[in-house]
Amino acid sequence: MEPLTLNTARLRLRPFGPDDEEEVYAACQDPGIQRWTLVPSPYGREHARSFVGEVAPAGWREESGYAFAVRLAPDGPLVASVGVHLPGPGLYEIGYWAVREHRGRGYTTEAVLAAARWAFTELGAVRLEWRAEVGNHGSRAVAEKAGFRVEGTMRAALRTRDTLRDCWVGALLPSDLGLPSALPYLPAVSDAV
Repeated sequence: MEPLTLNTARLRLRPFGPDDEEEVYAACQDPGIQRWTLVPSPYGREHARSFVGEVAPAGWREESGYAFAVRLAPDGPLVASVGVHLPGPGLYEIGYWAVREHRGRGYTTEAVLAAARWAFTELGAVRLEWRAEVGNHGSRAVAEKAGFRVEGTMRAALRTRDTLRDCWVGALLPSDLGLPSALPYLPAVSDAV
């Protein structure tokens, strides 16, 4: 897929590129990002260089993941990273982190909603999953504000640094955002009398 840019009222979501290396490196020095995400720890300059120059562009080319640098529009500072990934055929998952200095202003939620709408309308996603290690309350708050419904806790479902951890899982459907779905959805009927 050809890389593209999404815009919201306050933000510009664009593919990562080499010019983002320094800001990605600085953001990923945050112990919280290293603790709660899958970025390497410790996070070196070579990790940032590889991510912006190779990993993120390859996702777009191979249609396996779409990583967006989230900036204050039009060309302000990096405030977050949001990515839509395809962990398996027909499966869509969203992940994100926020730059520490820009947390608490709703930027990540706004970016997640923009990426979700794009995934539903342009990629044809019929379900977008969010996962976070149990205890990552910041990620859960963003997901819930964006309309994700937490569906439960999965045991040993998140592999982080060669350790299996329990994770929360939630989902957003096109109908949660008032969008049509590419496939009909038939919810389960309760057995309760």
